[in-house]
Amino acid sequence: MSVTIISLREALQSLPENAQEPVVNDFFASHLLRALGFQSEEIYPEYNTGDGAVDKAARKTIDDDAFLHTKSNPYLLLELKGRDINLSEDAAQYQTTVKQIKRYLLAPNCKTVQWGIITNSCHIQLFRKHGKVIHPATKCLPIDANNIDSVIASIRQKIENPAKALTIAVYNNKGGVGKTTTTVNLAAILTFLGKKVLAIDFDPNQQDLTSSLGLPLSKGSVFEALTERDVELQSTLHPYKIPLKKLSSELRFDVIPADQKLIDEPENRLRNLLKLHTLYRKLELSRQEYDYILIDAPPNWRVFSQLAVYAADVILIPTKHNNLFSLENAAMAMKKFIPEVQSQKADGSPIPLPIFFNGEKMTPPQLAVAQQEISNIIKTAKKEGFDLLSYFYPKYSNAKKDLHIHEVPSYANIAGAAFSRIPAVYRDRSAHEYYKDLAQEYFLQ
Repeated sequence: MSVTIISLREALQSLPENAQEPVVNDFFASHLLRALGFQSEEIYPEYNTGDGAVDKAARKTIDDDAFLHTKSNPYLLLELKGRDINLSEDAAQYQTTVKQIKRYLLAPNCKTVQWGIITNSCHIQLFRKHGKVIHPATKCLPIDANNIDSVIASIRQKIENPAKALTIAVYNNKGGVGKTTTTVNLAAILTFLGKKVLAIDFDPNQQDLTSSLGLPLSKGSVFEALTERDVELQSTLHPYKIPLKKLSSELRFDVIPADQKLIDEPENRLRNLLKLHTLYRKLELSRQEYDYILIDAPPNWRVFSQLAVYAADVILIPTKHNNLFSLENAAMAMKKFIPEVQSQKADGSPIPLPIFFNGEKMTPPQLAVAQQEISNIIKTAKKEGFDLLSYFYPKYSNAKKDLHIHEVPSYANIAGAAFSRIPAVYRDRSAHEYYKDLAQEYFLQ
């Protein structure tokens, strides 16, 4: 192993078939990070995340601030494994490693980190962090001497040109669970907290988001932007503004309204005109301009829902504790609909976020009934090969039997605000706090 290695491909080829983690670390890791654009003074080994030590952390030098010396504001974490650790996506060791990198990414000393990588030199996967959300930016990719250069070039392209926005589809196949109310008030509270937000009404049949904000329907401009190559979707947006009297300023988020022409077209024609990736591609410019893009998706699994889910990084799923069908439909989305889309996207997204209970008061006996139903759903899914536990009880572990599900209560107060054409978070203190809690629970680190 004394031969000087000058390329990543040579480094990979030099590894023994059964290379353990120290060997992968010594002969592969530095070449991998160099291929990703980091120099030796930009890499720190055994970086203390505040919740354990990750194998490598990296950040480009800023003026005289070399990361190796200051250890401040890491940008990327790399967790290495030996070839004896199976990182195929269906392996238990893969799941353990994913949990490990997610723990590091959310650790106290890693608030500035935007990317995480796991690799054992046989597989590699890139994860993106946006606030508190971590989602795949690639699938777990097999690597060998033939594809290593192209795979790493693709990963480098992503980490050097990150999208600014997190795109969220608010979706449940069951209606009446408050998807529009959630979209509007989440957009409003994120705007209040200083984020730049775009909300999209992608339910042209209901048009509730557009109506609740008192905005005009699109009369074909959204349809044209979706179907014409040279028309940008951003040309269709309307600003929603509300003045702040005390500060002599205003709050504003942008809205792409529902389009009347999308209702008039039959489903089979829409499927010919709109491909699964259409909305995703049309949002390319918006992903560089906004902090959050929120898509209000219809309560079905037809063309608009499918395009909305494909366009998203993550899926936020409102449910109701007293509506069994909303819980069953959340599980159906996780088992069937979202995986269908994941299989057609190249990056492993979107992923479902844990469910939350939306808008009903709940007594302890009602909660017990809901928990029993959820237990049945989880058991049934496990028999079918799906582990849904973390999507219903995200804080549950072997050590801690935590059955807590996040709640947004006082639905009447919040839903009633739609009549005033003002998001409830701007006119009701309790609604403001509920949605601030929701934003912090799911999105803000």
